[in-house]
Amino acid sequence: MAVKEEGDTSQQGKKSRSRLILRLGALLVAHSGLVSVVCCAAGIIAFILLPVLANNTYISENALMPGSADPAFSSQEVLDANRLTMDILNRGAAKASGIEIAKLLREYIVAVGAESYYHKFVPRANKFHPLHFFSSTTDNLDLPANPSCGSFILNAVGIIRAPRGDGKETIVLVTPYNSQNTTYSDAVSLGIGFSIISLLSHVTWLAKDIVWLAADSRYGEYMTVDSWLKDYHGPAFPGETSRIVDDACFEENNSDSLDHIKVEGHNSYVYKRAGTMAAALVLKVVDKKEKEERDSLSIYAEASNGQMPNLDLINIAHYLAVHRQGLRVKIGSIIYFLKASWVKLLGEMLQHITTLAKLLNPKWKLDITSADYVEGTATLASSIYYQALGVPTGSHGAFRNYQVDAVTLEFSPRSSLNNENVRSAFLLKTGRLIEGVIRSVNNLLEKFHQSFFLYFLTAPHKYVSVGIYMIPFGILIAPLPIVAAALFSSNNGSSNKDGSWKWLQAAKVVFLIHLWAMITSLLPYVLLQLPLVTPSSFTSAWAAVAICFLLITYLILWSSSIDCGWELLKSVMIVAAAIGLSLMSVINFSTAQIGAMLIVPMCLLVKPARKQTQGVFAKALMLTSNLALLVVAFPPAALLIAKTLFGASGNIDIGDFWEWAQILWSWNSATYMYLLWIHLPCWVLCLNIFLYPCIGSSSKA
Repeated sequence: MAVKEEGDTSQQGKKSRSRLILRLGALLVAHSGLVSVVCCAAGIIAFILLPVLANNTYISENALMPGSADPAFSSQEVLDANRLTMDILNRGAAKASGIEIAKLLREYIVAVGAESYYHKFVPRANKFHPLHFFSSTTDNLDLPANPSCGSFILNAVGIIRAPRGDGKETIVLVTPYNSQNTTYSDAVSLGIGFSIISLLSHVTWLAKDIVWLAADSRYGEYMTVDSWLKDYHGPAFPGETSRIVDDACFEENNSDSLDHIKVEGHNSYVYKRAGTMAAALVLKVVDKKEKEERDSLSIYAEASNGQMPNLDLINIAHYLAVHRQGLRVKIGSIIYFLKASWVKLLGEMLQHITTLAKLLNPKWKLDITSADYVEGTATLASSIYYQALGVPTGSHGAFRNYQVDAVTLEFSPRSSLNNENVRSAFLLKTGRLIEGVIRSVNNLLEKFHQSFFLYFLTAPHKYVSVGIYMIPFGILIAPLPIVAAALFSSNNGSSNKDGSWKWLQAAKVVFLIHLWAMITSLLPYVLLQLPLVTPSSFTSAWAAVAICFLLITYLILWSSSIDCGWELLKSVMIVAAAIGLSLMSVINFSTAQIGAMLIVPMCLLVKPARKQTQGVFAKALMLTSNLALLVVAFPPAALLIAKTLFGASGNIDIGDFWEWAQILWSWNSATYMYLLWIHLPCWVLCLNIFLYPCIGSSSKA
């Protein structure tokens, strides 16, 4: 009996909870308008507060132990770096062929006892193909017809086998340079890279192999590194095109000429490998003209489609740079937000509010100054923008395609490197920093996993984790299913018994508009076959063909879009937008966040322009709001507004849209698919609802 009573009690409890959930759902649906306003306002406010909610970075993995050992990089390595730098500059002054630098580097590598070989490949042209969105970036590249020997790339690669390792793991150091126009900064970068190899060739603590890639980047840093990585992880077989290079261009017994290059050495082209990559560092030196108070380090971490390296890797570089070498660490920021008066005003307001909140409860860590908020907003905007763009900010992005954590470390001296004392001090700091990062990664017993992979940076030492930045997005899209349910129930309540099936007509309209958008996204593949030469002509043809297809689609769907009613059409459209944004948040959250801030208010607010509204002022406000949101949310208009805000309004051209789209599809950016498959059809459907004739539509939203 007792067991039966307990069972009855649990069932009653479940029923009461179910009733409570149903009542809460009915209450939210009944007040969907108020819920929409509250959620949109709360989501935008929460997004604005992200710089305030940022936390200080910390090193999660205890095994890293940065700075725990004294650096071994000394004046001897500085002399090695200077010697190689001068040799490279002398070769450049003698106008030697680009291959001579690779030969020189291999000579230096072999001299310190490291293994060395040449990696050769031919650059390939990037062409649009619809299936390339589901493959790697390098698969988009086509070999040029009849390439000449001068177009081939030759990279010098050095490998140090770890005396305490088993050859299963490796750390990669990349130094890009331009063999056709080697600058002083390129020579110094190569000098630093070699000095690190020279140091690590005789240390006893090394437990991971070291690979140094001197990447000839005259056709782009990313292409060179990505080609080497593709060959490293997937050896070429007969018939593959990744390493098709005419061996006659590199015959060992040929004399130097314009068409043939002599490269000597036993097994120079035997492709050698080390272990699984634990981490990668891309080393660059930029000699800026303007003088600074101290040497600086810029860290670039964004990879394709919003991927980021483990935060611990950035934290190591930041800690060693600031607390060991006294460098000024910088990350990207958008200048507009640094100068915008409204951001400064908002920062002052938040400073007063957080100060008051701290007085009320000292445990609340919400104290922030106006200057910190402005800088945090500019940095956060840069982090979100580059993650949303989906284009890597450096050649480190190629490593993330193979799940390898990598960053680009760009060093800038406080004054010109022509000064020998300045150069020597700069080389010492830079070398010790690279040594410290390598030593920390060398301590790892497993891959990076402790810290965050999903985050935004608001400063070199502050971050916003995924648990925080998901809140504004979740609040923004929360009213979408509620409003969709309210519109559906309202329409069913005012329809006859067959009206409940009208949603199928609305679903057909939404589906065909999305199908049109998918066809529009594939049009560049067709247009590239036409004899069009300028970006403006491509843009015009793309827009004209897309509009023609859209008009044909609406001629087919006109009766269905009228019969189903604008309420059901809006309901199904909102459901499609919610599904699209949710899926995009998994692929590239930054794109989903920006998209939600643009299309969620538009989808919730849009109503037919002819719909009767109480009061002249309310009607004018509704029309103005709908028009403003439709203009701002239109992708080309949003691009124009962004370029105007960032001070590039004088360079606006219709061809910019084609170039922008070309960048997105060249890098397989998911943002391209989001804009064409989700954002654009939602905008078209909202425009359709706004221009709806309101025939037979009398129900309320």
